[in-house]
Amino acid sequence: MNKYIKLVIAAVLIALAIFLFTIREYGWGFVSLLVAVFPILFYFRNENILLAFWFLRKEDMAKAKKWLQKIKNPSSELIPKQMGYYHYMMGITEAQDNVAVSEKYMKEALNYGLSFDHDKAMANLSLAGAAMAKGKKKEAEGYIKEAKKNDSKGMFTDQIKMMNDQMKRFNVSNSQLQNPHMRHKGRKF
Repeated sequence: MNKYIKLVIAAVLIALAIFLFTIREYGWGFVSLLVAVFPILFYFRNENILLAFWFLRKEDMAKAKKWLQKIKNPSSELIPKQMGYYHYMMGITEAQDNVAVSEKYMKEALNYGLSFDHDKAMANLSLAGAAMAKGKKKEAEGYIKEAKKNDSKGMFTDQIKMMNDQMKRFNVSNSQLQNPHMRHKGRKF
């Protein structure tokens, strides 16, 4: 549902509550005000994102992805902070299937902004892993440094240490990279 429609529904419910108070229907007026709270709450916290967070906590990626896919047009349904978390969760759910798509979502999440430092650290670690998979060592090191800076509570120290250990073993220069589809000299096909 469009984010502005939620505000219109809330305004109509508040107007109804005011009308009910003027005709001395206090009980129905309070009920109308109570119901008006929900569209306002769902303006700032999208219901599909809340359900997707619930399933991510339960580690059920398929259901989380299903709820995220119910958001058809994110720019019209979500406020900018929610857009960051929408892309963040899409990146997490896509990470198992397609690293390139996950990388795109994580970059978008960081561009929109994430509220918590540990979410920023997780996004940077994911981007570092994607950069390492592509063979971009300098880019991966930058993402790992950013993840260290954002990991103020030490939640990802083991993962950062593991990534640094992998980076030490990852000594590939541009001269060593070869295209496997090119012909070798002297070989006849």
